[in-house]
Amino acid sequence: MKFLKRWREQPVPGLHHWASQASVPQAAPCLAFVPASPPPDAGAIEKLQGFVLRCQRLFVLTGAGISTESGIPDYRSEGVGLYARSDRRPIQHAEFLRSAAARQKYWARNFVGWPRFSSHQPNAAHWALSSWEQQEKLHWLVTQNVDALHAKAGSRRMTELHGCTHRVVCLSCEARVSRQHLQEHFEALNPTWTAEAHGVAPDGDVFLPEEQVRHFRVPSCSKCGGVLKPDVTFFGDNVCKEKVDLVYQRLEESDAVLVAGSSLQVFSAYKFALAARDRKLPMAIVNIGPTRGDALASLKLNSRCGALLPLIVV
Repeated sequence: MKFLKRWREQPVPGLHHWASQASVPQAAPCLAFVPASPPPDAGAIEKLQGFVLRCQRLFVLTGAGISTESGIPDYRSEGVGLYARSDRRPIQHAEFLRSAAARQKYWARNFVGWPRFSSHQPNAAHWALSSWEQQEKLHWLVTQNVDALHAKAGSRRMTELHGCTHRVVCLSCEARVSRQHLQEHFEALNPTWTAEAHGVAPDGDVFLPEEQVRHFRVPSCSKCGGVLKPDVTFFGDNVCKEKVDLVYQRLEESDAVLVAGSSLQVFSAYKFALAARDRKLPMAIVNIGPTRGDALASLKLNSRCGALLPLIVV
């Protein structure tokens, strides 16, 4: 297996060809996982337009709500989020580390879900933010998402706060390999194994009965024999200090904050909203439904990101 050099705030391997110009046609949004909301009215557009025009170095924080229009469910939206539709929860970091059976279950489910999950494409909101970067309005983008959709849209001034499912890391030697390459290895090791998926989570996970995963074979790192893990921050784990410090530095360089599609319930993201408040930076939030940061914002708009962000001229 060919391993990639250690990743340090670089684009996802193999995604450069998705970088787009504004003329690329946009697909219709997938609204199956998007909570109901009214279309943005003239007042909302005018308010966000004024907010964006008043800043020069915009810091943008995005969450699962920006990717729902690409057909990826979020966790918390009422009625449509994963937590609202199921009592199942994503794997915990400690469980993955201590249990070979848990890793087998995780990778079997991920193997089944990967073709569909990796095929999702950016929506109008991703393209809009990429365009803002190209026009030097967006200073830095921080995403909580692990779906690589910002990278597919061409965003480069970016931190993937919780990592990216398109990369896999060895827990022993820290070598990286592309997730697609690992998929091919899975296929070679499990030529006759089949399973039927039931639902797809925001991280590409699916739900399989226990009996279906027992015979699934999981490879070790071909470099050192170590355990392979998706290069993401699982629930119960922490974002590395080096990455957090970089985000704080980029926030310090910025003059305004836009939160797009995040409820800010996870503290690893909410703490940057708190830091923006401490720095007295104006903050706007575009999200369907309430967020943990509403009291911190000078502007809150209850709208689909894909419906509102492309209307803003920078």
